[in-house]
Amino acid sequence: MIKTCAVLASICLGLGIVSAAGGERPTVVELFTSEGCSSCPPADALLTELAGRPDLLALSFHVDYWDRLGWKDPFSSPAATERQQRYAELLSLATVYTPQMVVDGKWQAVGSDYAEVQRALDAAGHTVAQVPVALAIDRGLAQIKLGAAGDPVSGAVLLIGFDRRHVSAVQRGENGGRTLAHVDVVRGIEQVAQFRGQASVIEVPIRWSCDRLAAIVQAPDGAILGVAIGDAKSL
Repeated sequence: MIKTCAVLASICLGLGIVSAAGGERPTVVELFTSEGCSSCPPADALLTELAGRPDLLALSFHVDYWDRLGWKDPFSSPAATERQQRYAELLSLATVYTPQMVVDGKWQAVGSDYAEVQRALDAAGHTVAQVPVALAIDRGLAQIKLGAAGDPVSGAVLLIGFDRRHVSAVQRGENGGRTLAHVDVVRGIEQVAQFRGQASVIEVPIRWSCDRLAAIVQAPDGAILGVAIGDAKSL
């Protein structure tokens, strides 16, 4: 349900992180990974390091195209693969690959290459919210409040559910016999609205069992315009 309003009001600071227009927001770092890929554990470890930084929102997307090669990743999803394929188009890449990190929707790097990832983070710089976003969570509903954009921008409003940590004992495939740890594992992603520059309030049911939620406004070219984060199980 979308309610249009003249101003962004009644933001519940205790229920989510608010990105204010013109203010700094977390830089979004997305890792595309798989438990079936022997090159991915170093990238998972690097994402764990990055996830400890307060200026970053780390998200681990487990793709499903490795599942047919000996081990089905329990966190894989077609939605993760679809999101990575969309980035391949936007970033003019010939193919998808793992491990890959995408920084703020505009820069990409081999996910296990610390120097390359750092260059992508440096390119993103200090990220500024073009769209104010607030996220409140109550009784299975997510309320996303969007402020009017100062510039004429538009984008998809995404709700992403993710878990803080998972550990897997991999039995087969390239990582067979290894115990792998993952952080900020995406359990679901859904476009819940389209932002067209005007202030609005969106209320949607939370469709996944997850630890945390992120509300993201993303432009058609992949650029992140606004971010808010909240604890899904806090209430």
